[in-house]
Amino acid sequence: MNAQLLGAGCLMLAGGWLAGAPAEPVLRGAVQAHDPSSVVRCGDHYWFFSTGPGVKSHCSRDLVEWKPGPPVVAGLPAWAREAVPKARPHFWAPDVIKVGGRFLLYYSVSTFGSQVSAIGLSVSYTLEPRDGRVAWRDEGIVVRSREGDAFNAIDPSAFLDEDGRLWLAFGSFWSGIKLVELDPRTGRRRAPEAAPVALAMAKEIEAPYLCRRGGFYYLFVNWGLCCRGVRSTYEIRVGRSRSVTGPYLDRAGTDLLAGGGTLVLGSAGRRIGPGHASRVATPRGERLACHFYDAENHGLATLALVPLEWTADGWPVCRKEAAPAPGR
Repeated sequence: MNAQLLGAGCLMLAGGWLAGAPAEPVLRGAVQAHDPSSVVRCGDHYWFFSTGPGVKSHCSRDLVEWKPGPPVVAGLPAWAREAVPKARPHFWAPDVIKVGGRFLLYYSVSTFGSQVSAIGLSVSYTLEPRDGRVAWRDEGIVVRSREGDAFNAIDPSAFLDEDGRLWLAFGSFWSGIKLVELDPRTGRRRAPEAAPVALAMAKEIEAPYLCRRGGFYYLFVNWGLCCRGVRSTYEIRVGRSRSVTGPYLDRAGTDLLAGGGTLVLGSAGRRIGPGHASRVATPRGERLACHFYDAENHGLATLALVPLEWTADGWPVCRKEAAPAPGR
């Protein structure tokens, strides 16, 4: 099982889940979130992280009622000021994974439309706050990009394989989605000078998510444009491979490096521009976690847990049902 996919130890959920099975829960509380990370569990709480000042955190006991947690990064680290001179302490598109008893949190430092970017790492042994804070340790830059590089170092997605190898997919626009191997002992690159492996390319592509199911690796990506509220054109696409390094092919057999990608979730109803996918196991079935721009709430970016099913031949499918209104 993918180490990021929550297992059968999930808590029984409260009444926020709609009747019938499977169904999409009515989420409440701190669900306004852009670029949500994978969902992980620490003690009695589930956590995810999102774009915002210092990296925003969100926690829940039942995956329904969400509360805000403390930020991860205090201010702008010195390495971030050096790598991205125009950066602010407003960090993008984090991802979190538990490896060897520690939580590794990767986040993006950049400015809009720029290739001068870096992915940083913070590490903690717990996500539970003490005196309102979590003891994150700054581990500096993991990947960076400069003007003229073939990629943009944002939108990290960490994946721990069954053999213990740790990988980081990342990328936005330019020449597409890339992959590097990490050292699971440190969370940093195993071979810093090695060229990243190319996984996927399209005109407008970013926000990768890697997972494994059965004998296949799956690469979810976003096509389209984000950050435009109800004018956003994001949609979630997927390909799969027998190897973590590719090639990833869509259901029609087209390589994702040649512009392939099978549609998993697009805009429908109030849910506009879904993006930044990850898988979550719940007592009521598997869900695809993502954000969407809420057409009935001023286009605000909002967390969704969309029912996720799999075809007999192993392709992910999201149920075509109306998105419930988030609770107030």
